[in-house]
Amino acid sequence: MKASRRPTTRQLCHITAATILLGISGCSFAPPYERPGLPVPQTYADAVEGTSIANYDWRTFFRDAQLQRLITDALANNRDIRLAAARVAEARGAWRIEGAALYPQLDGVATGTRGRTLIAGTEQSVDIRQITAQLSASWDIDFWGRLRNLREAARERYLASEESRRAVATDLIGQIALGYLLEREYEERAALARQSLTTREDSLRIMRRRYEVGSGTRLDMAQAEILMNQAQLTLQAMDQDRAVNRNALALLVGSPVDIAPGTLGLAGDALPDFTPPPGLPSELLVNRPDVVAAEYQLRAANADIGAARAAFFPNISLTGAFGTSSSDLDGLFASGTDAWTFTPTVSLPIFNAGRLAGNLDVARARREQAVATYERTIQSAFRDVADALVRRRQLALQIDTTRRLVSAQRERGRLAQLRFDNGRSAYLEVLDAQRDLFDAEQTLVQLRRAELASIVALYSALGGGFPVNTRAITEGQ
Repeated sequence: MKASRRPTTRQLCHITAATILLGISGCSFAPPYERPGLPVPQTYADAVEGTSIANYDWRTFFRDAQLQRLITDALANNRDIRLAAARVAEARGAWRIEGAALYPQLDGVATGTRGRTLIAGTEQSVDIRQITAQLSASWDIDFWGRLRNLREAARERYLASEESRRAVATDLIGQIALGYLLEREYEERAALARQSLTTREDSLRIMRRRYEVGSGTRLDMAQAEILMNQAQLTLQAMDQDRAVNRNALALLVGSPVDIAPGTLGLAGDALPDFTPPPGLPSELLVNRPDVVAAEYQLRAANADIGAARAAFFPNISLTGAFGTSSSDLDGLFASGTDAWTFTPTVSLPIFNAGRLAGNLDVARARREQAVATYERTIQSAFRDVADALVRRRQLALQIDTTRRLVSAQRERGRLAQLRFDNGRSAYLEVLDAQRDLFDAEQTLVQLRRAELASIVALYSALGGGFPVNTRAITEGQ
């Protein structure tokens, strides 16, 4: 059995150099990342005991079949979603580019040279022909972590673009749901307006007949006509607003929309019955896609500082080539035509007029901007949730009050009609009662729609309840 040979001194030097190389290449000058504290209160004052909606998937939350169809079409066709998806693809490509710089680059190179040189002082010339084929390799050794920090920054920006696409989808779903509720509101208010218009047309016909037979006044007939025209104007304005809302929905969906008749009651039944959890901790805001995207941008800015710091240190690159060279194509691969080069390069910045220091200052300033953006995003998100909670609580009180008002107005209208029929009051009293009842009924429908909209707004403010796979969400899968 042959004894194992001990490594030579030269081999030991190579192993030691490789070990040092790998050890040094693992360092990084990026500052340790620490998530900034939340610049908002830890709880919401208007939250009460109940079940949170933060984890609802949009298909579970919006149970109306027509609304689900609109959302699905929008996620497939909306141009903002497509734009966000293209930005994700761009960021993913940038990440791959930065990552490729960490690895050696290998190229095949073939060159051919032909020329003639005159010898000075003579009439003789020398013909030059050279054909070369070689493999060229180059590698920038990332001693100080500059390339790794650049790759990390690109990765964080890619993840931020994914969250930004999710934020676009969350906002889109909320806008479609609000537009759908507005469509239902217009339909219900239009039905009330048409019913009131029919009643007022009957009243005008009665007042005109009474005036013709001498039992009524022209003033009563004019007042009934005014009330009828007001109902017509209200209905016409509502038809206009409804058409504008349909156009807005078509833009969001990316195609014409066709919504079957329905009421706010049906839309309300399609939403889950929930109340926010006790205190609703503001930590839930870290699940919002815009907040998560802002934090990824902050991490990217943190990595940029590491890359800017590493630029102050020497840059070491290795370049080599191996191939064959000949003056004739036929002898290019013949024996004895081998050619190789090996060129280690060390470059140390000595004077650059403050460019590197300026780059570091820029990276630090951008990190401060990213911190401010992150904190501002959290504050904005906190306000969105707080506003939705306030609206939901106050709208519930207003709806209860308005329902009692509608009931009282109906009773007032009934009594005013009795007084007029018995000759104990002018018709103006009946008209005032009808006008006030119509306004109260319209207000009640608007408040009910606003209450449902506050639920949608709270759902969106808490992040929309998307699962982890954001790509499947934004593609409507």
